Order: sequence, then structure tokens, then C-alpha cells
Amino acid sequence: MKFGRVDDPSVIDFQLPDINEKELRFLEKYKSDEPFQLYVGYPKWSKADLKGFYPRGTKDAMHAYSEQFNALEFNGPFYRMPNKDQVILWKDRTVADFKFCPKITNSISHYSRLINTDEKVMAFVDATVFFEEKLGMAFLQMPENFKPKNIDRLADFLTRFPKGYPLAVEVRHEEWFADQQILQELHQILRDTHKTGIIVDTPGRRDLLKMQLTSPTAFIRFVSSNPSIDRQRLNDWTQRLKNWKEAGLQEAYFFIHQKVDAETSFLSSAFVEELNEILGTKLPIATKAP
Repeated sequence: MKFGRVDDPSVIDFQLPDINEKELRFLEKYKSDEPFQLYVGYPKWSKADLKGFYPRGTKDAMHAYSEQFNALEFNGPFYRMPNKDQVILWKDRTVADFKFCPKITNSISHYSRLINTDEKVMAFVDATVFFEEKLGMAFLQMPENFKPKNIDRLADFLTRFPKGYPLAVEVRHEEWFADQQILQELHQILRDTHKTGIIVDTPGRRDLLKMQLTSPTAFIRFVSSNPSIDRQRLNDWTQRLKNWKEAGLQEAYFFIHQKVDAETSFLSSAFVEELNEILGTKLPIATKAP
């Protein structure tokens, strides 16, 4: 994800905003004895994208990916409306307890801009429900020029969206985050429609971190800067997830956008080790092929 990248990340203040007390009170009603569910992965899985990751002779990259990560930010459906048979094929290529987070097709978000999309939405939902127990949370990413003047259109879309289908929402234009009243209205719409607001941690757009939790699920998209800075950033996220978990958060999806080549270490490896230690999870720790 190139969105929000900067030439010199050393000049950026990467500190996470303070935890919002209203957020903590919101989470309290979701406290339960159920185990906390945590999913960590990348937005890409092919051999070309994860260079040096797969052992020689790997024939099914998606299956191999699913053995070392438990979730995928799945951007493929964004470019082409999926169908039932393709979804079942993807599902069957992965191990148990794996989660797909498919991106809503661009014909809905970018071309139609949420107008007259009921049939397209149903086609997307009718296909992706065949992920069955491996369906994590789909996500809707609106184009950068989608502004708050269209908030009623967004509210109508989310109200009409099929009930019970897990959906996270990302908006990008600066106006959503510049006006506190607009942002509060957005948060309320997401809470009223039981949708999850996506939190984006990217160097050049720190305002996106103002998105609050609007459901008992956190959906975080993390864009790398450089390894030394990113290690501390991920340490901060470990503590934030711990605080949210203690407050009542039920599950979290955390996707790392990182350029990977044969010489690059996975940011997720040390991150997952720390998550397992601090949060008591048992996530797989990805290692590159020898």
C-alpha cells in the first residue's frame, strides 16, 4: 500500500494517540469469558510478492502461506467480482482456522460509489459466504476523494448491507478526520449499523488513527516505514491490543503492508512472538525458507 508513505519517516511522530475513555466504556459491554481471537497476516501471498518465503518446489503458495499466517487481507476480489466456485477453491487451499478478509469489489466502491449497488453487493456476499468458517471480515475501502458530503449515502449503504455479514469500513479523505463533529457522526453510523471502522497506521496520514473502535472487533492496516522504527511501532500496538483486550475487545485483525524481498525479515515474526507472550495467544510465527 503506497498510500501515506513518506520519503523520510524519521521526521514523523509515530506515537499512537492516547486511548479514548469513551472507547473503553464502549468495550465494557462486550466483556466475556470467551477467548480473545487475533489474526495477523499480509495483503499478499504469491511467490512473486513474498520473495524468499516459500521453499523450493512449493506448488501451492496460498496453502503454504496459510501454514505460517492465520489471515489474509485478500485484495483479489477488489479487482474482479468473485464467484462461488472460485471462493470454494480458495477456501480449500488453506489450513483449518485460517481467515480470509476479502476486499469489496471496486465496481461497488470506486465506480458506482455506493449508488444503486444492491445487486452487486448481493453477488459479492452470495459468493464470499462460501468461505464459511474461514470468512473473517470483509472490508470496504472508499476512494480518497469520497468526502463527508456523501455521509448520507454511506449511511444508507451500510443500513441496507446484509445483516450479520461482517464488514469493516475505511474512509480516506482528510475532511473525515479534520472535523470532530463529522468524525463522531461517522463513528455513530458505524456503531448503529454494527460495522467496524478500519484503523490505518501509515507514516504520512497520522490523522487516520483518529478512527475509534465501533464494534468489538479491531481491524488495523499497518504500513511499514523502516525496520528500526517499525519495531517500536509494533511494540506500541502490542500494548494497545493488550489494553483493548482487557477492556472487552473480542477479536482483532492486523495486516502488515511491507515490501518483502529475499533479504528482508518479516516484521510479523518478532511482532507475533511478542503478541503470544503478552496476550497469551498461540499464533504461528512465520519464517523464511532456508
